[in-house]
Formats: sequence, C-alpha cells, structure tokens
Amino acid sequence: MATVKQQVLEIAQAAQEAFRNAMNTPADIKDAVLKDMSRALILSQDTIIKANKKDLTKAKSQNRPKAFLERLVLDEKRISQMADSLLDIAALHDPVDEVMTSVRRPNGLWIHKVRASIGVIAIIYESRPNVTSDCIGLCFKSGNAVILRGGSEAVNSNTAIFYALRAVLRQYGLPEALVSMIQSQDHKAVAELLKLNDYIDLVMPRGGESLIKTVVKASRIPVIKHYKGICHVYVDEWADLNMAQKICFNAKVQRPGVCNAMECMLVHRDVAARFLPGMIKQFSEAGVEIRGDEFTRKIGKDRVKKAKVSDYSTEFLDLILSVKVVNTLQDAIAHINRFGSHHSDAIVTDNYQSSLEFMRRVDSACVYTNASTRFTDGGQFGMGAEIGISTDKLHARGPMALEELTTYKYMVFGNGQVRQ
Repeated sequence: MATVKQQVLEIAQAAQEAFRNAMNTPADIKDAVLKDMSRALILSQDTIIKANKKDLTKAKSQNRPKAFLERLVLDEKRISQMADSLLDIAALHDPVDEVMTSVRRPNGLWIHKVRASIGVIAIIYESRPNVTSDCIGLCFKSGNAVILRGGSEAVNSNTAIFYALRAVLRQYGLPEALVSMIQSQDHKAVAELLKLNDYIDLVMPRGGESLIKTVVKASRIPVIKHYKGICHVYVDEWADLNMAQKICFNAKVQRPGVCNAMECMLVHRDVAARFLPGMIKQFSEAGVEIRGDEFTRKIGKDRVKKAKVSDYSTEFLDLILSVKVVNTLQDAIAHINRFGSHHSDAIVTDNYQSSLEFMRRVDSACVYTNASTRFTDGGQFGMGAEIGISTDKLHARGPMALEELTTYKYMVFGNGQVRQ
C-alpha cells in the first residue's frame, strides 16, 4: 500500500499532466460540462444530504457551536444554490486567452498581453462543503486543475460532492485528474502537498487563523491567504440613523458565522446617545452578546459587557459584537487599520467627503458606503461564485473568481525582427 507521501505525489503529478492535456479545452465544452455538473448535484442531492448528516452527527457529538453547524449543514436549498452557482459560472465570459492589452512597436513587433490559466491550484479548506463545488467550477472554467483537501469535519459531504462532479469529466473524455481530492485526513498529507512546488503552482488556504499560518509557514508554493474577516461598520456623525440600524443589524445577524459579517461596530460620539439605545436593544433581542467600551456600557448598561482590547481584533464568527465610540472619522479609520484584517469595512454617512476619505484611507480589500459588508461575495459581485476572499494585495484581492484564477503571458508576433 502506498504511503501518504506517495499518494499525494501521484495526485499532484496526475493533476499537472491533466492540466497540460486539457489547457486548450474550448469554452463551449467547459460550459457544457459545468451545466452537467449542476444537474449532477441535483441528481445526487439525496446521497449528498445523507453524507452530510454523518458529518453533522459527528459535529453535534463534539458539541460544536451553533455557527459552526450552520456553516456545515447542507439541505435541498443549499444544494440548489450550489447548482445555480455552477450555472452562473457557465454563463460568464471565459477569461482564458483574452487579450488584455495590445501594442505595436516602432520595429513592427505586435506585443499582446494575454490571460492564461495558472496551472495546478491546491485548495485547503475547512467546514463549508459548498466550497467544494464552487472551487471545482471556478478552477475548471478558468482552465486550471484543482487539488482539494477539505477538513475532517466535512469529509463525507466533500467526498460525495467531489465524486458527483468528477464523474461528469469522464462523460466528456476529459482527464479526471483535473479535479482531484486528497481524502486522507492524516496531517502529513498537507505537509507533503506543500512541498510539491514542481507540480503545484498556487496554494489557497481557507479556514481559521491557525490553518492559514500553518500553510504559510510550511509552503514552498506561492500562497494567497484568505485570512480572517474582522469587518467593521462605522456610523458617522452624518449618518441616517435608521439606515445605519438596518445595515448594522444585517451585517451582524443575517449570517454571523461567515467572514464578511460585522465583528466590530464603531459609532461617532455625536450620534452615540441617539443611535446606541435602539441598536443595543435590537441586538440584544436577537441574542447578540455586546462587548463595549465605557461610553457604550454607560448607554447600554447591563446589556453590554466590558470589552477587552483583544475583543477588537477577534473574529467571533458568532452572535458576539465589539462596539466602540470614537471622536472623529479619523479615529474610526485608525481603529480599522489597526485592528481590522483588511477584509471588508463600511461607513454609513450622508456626507460625500467623509465617504470619500473613508474609502480611500481604509486599507481593506472591499470598502463600502451605506451598504452591509455581507455583500463581499463572488456571487453578489456578479462573479458567479468565489474561491474565497483574498486579504492579500498580490496578485489578487477581494473575491477571487475567474479572472483572479488567471495570470498572463506575452504573445509577440514579428516578421523577422532581430535586435541590433
């Protein structure tokens, strides 16, 4: 029996070969495959839900928190959404071979900057099994091979989705290794995978802070980090307070266990006494635990716990919220740039200059005026789906979809030119 090291090496080698053999797959074939993958999810939903129940049973026996279970669960509605995402990806323009710029030099050379697939992408992720289908769809459409390695908490769900979708490649005569999964839950598998820079071109970890730090430390392969989401909403002195209440409630409560949920609410001192009483009441009635500074506690009284400094740099992924009253817009910006994770941050204001200063100076992948941070999502941005939210600055930032899964190369056409 092959060792874990041998198994991972063989998967990576097969993925590289599959990428080489299928890199020129026509766009219409890709789209047909994705449509059939969408159908395959629906046809396999009973099998997928049955597998998911095994994962849920195990998670409940381990007393996993409610937010964790919410991320893990698959039902008919979620599977339908996964299938729709594949159709959305199929409907998008294929970025591969798109000419980005074209220049004719004085010596007659035509120089074209052209989008190209990255190659083999390894994705290491936790908890959310819908990531499996999104990553397969996006990597396939962008001409890449993908190697998936999900966490043990969703192993049955991930495996069921993987087999349902990979079977479609076989129907079209495409190499199955375009979509691979490391099913071993031995931690050595990840360690071995991260050494294979001869076969894998990019690694993307999606999960908790410890996972991402482990991958970054060990990888010989370039890494794009999908880091934690410490997202803020700042209620400015010029805010429409009814709008602010609606936005803040949505950003925290609509789905608290995801990376684009608000973890910290900042409020300008001039509106705090008018805004906070009703906002705190609404949050408390929704079961949100509020941790605030002295000013917030004075207003909220027994509904607000004392915040520690560490609370302002914590991704709770739960119905817990840190709150701070600030003196100025500049204080809010400074707080976000210090304690945030460069993910998604919003200002609620009717002052255009305040909006502009906030959006220019907050160093985050996505910045909003008068909208919830919950919109940071590939589907919501019209990208069909996403492979994650990059908090890096190179080479991609924010929701990563088809274009972000490509690089580029230069195609140069001449008619005999030589350099003098």
